[in-house]
Amino acid sequence: MKPWEQYIPPHRVYGNVYFVGARCGSSHLIESDDGLILLDSGYPQTLYLVIENIRALGFDPKNIKHILHSHGHYDHLGGTRALVELYGAKTYLGEGDADYADGTRDLTWAKELGYKYEEQFTPDVLVKDGDVLNIGGIDFYFQGCPGHTEGAMNIYFYADGELGKKRCAMFGGAGMNSLTLDFLDSYSLPHTLRADFAKVLEIADKEHVDVHLGNHVWSSRHIEKLAKQQAEGGNPFIDENCWHEFIAKTKKSFESMVAKEGRLL
Repeated sequence: MKPWEQYIPPHRVYGNVYFVGARCGSSHLIESDDGLILLDSGYPQTLYLVIENIRALGFDPKNIKHILHSHGHYDHLGGTRALVELYGAKTYLGEGDADYADGTRDLTWAKELGYKYEEQFTPDVLVKDGDVLNIGGIDFYFQGCPGHTEGAMNIYFYADGELGKKRCAMFGGAGMNSLTLDFLDSYSLPHTLRADFAKVLEIADKEHVDVHLGNHVWSSRHIEKLAKQQAEGGNPFIDENCWHEFIAKTKKSFESMVAKEGRLL
């Protein structure tokens, strides 16, 4: 990865929600009554892009007070330690991924991505399925999404903008790379994570979502939507079908993987 080639201009998604991330890993910024909230910090190698994107939007990175994580992989929490040390931000992570973040278990996927995880931190708040936390005047609903990691979390909240309140959501983690039997066995992880993942796909598909905030740009067709907005105006990020289309595609990939390997558990 060449970090400087990962740049995406920062922009408003809807209301008080902005995209400030990179092509290799999304980061979203939320204005709140208690400073700035960051959803995923991305790679440490692209953190400078995130910080500069925040500045370009007219915000001061020093006002980052809270960092919420979709899950404990390197490309989603790699920049967190630096932000904590720089600005004293409070961190939130699914409880199942706590020992990913602090380095107790080598499960951040850094090694598989060609890096070494040296940015360990201890999360301030460990969230679990069903938690609703009011952070900066915004209620965040956390829905357990085990599979891609043990502590992956779907995160739901409302943003208020020019078209009223819209429900935003980020899916915890959808990659099949950490759900293969070989990977689970190599780290002595339970095969039941696969059944858990299948179950949460069904549960999440019942949720209403107006704005899908992909934790990777390809998850929510973010680049395509941005290009459409620049060409036609309007707000293509508001798309109540996107969430369900993403889940259907993820389900198809999961079922294909299971069929190829010959068994679910």
